[in-house]
Amino acid sequence: MQVQASQAEIKQAQLPHNLFISGLFLFDLLMTPALIVLDIGMISILIPLCCSLALLSYIYLRGKKSTVRFVDAHWRLSFRHGQWLMLGYAVSASLILIAWLLSLTTHEANMKHILFTALTRIALIPTLIAVMVTAMMEAGALGQASKREVPDKIASAFPPGEMH
Repeated sequence: MQVQASQAEIKQAQLPHNLFISGLFLFDLLMTPALIVLDIGMISILIPLCCSLALLSYIYLRGKKSTVRFVDAHWRLSFRHGQWLMLGYAVSASLILIAWLLSLTTHEANMKHILFTALTRIALIPTLIAVMVTAMMEAGALGQASKREVPDKIASAFPPGEMH
């Protein structure tokens, strides 16, 4: 849906997408490998998750704040994309749980460590895929904001006539 918006409103609508993309690159693509290399244990996977959750919570709360409908719609769109990222984290967490349970079945300590390490690295793949997919979705949403567009699914959440 095409809407009327000023240049200031366009910049405000682009903000949640820029914020989300920055968080993706900072927390998920830079921080996660750095923390894994530091070898501080499973906490290295939880820190980026907590940072992403904090950022997504801010985007959610800011999206609840009522300002210009066009801007609010883009905050909601950014939060919706963030839900896909959290789905990737949830799948990875499930796979890590399975990896932990499988590692418990081995009796040799070295084999347990090797099995758990290998399977947790594989378990991170759904999160990496979610990061890439949400980065592409956010890049598209950033383009929509600059073209003064709002996806119909998001626009339908607002009462008729309020997006124009």
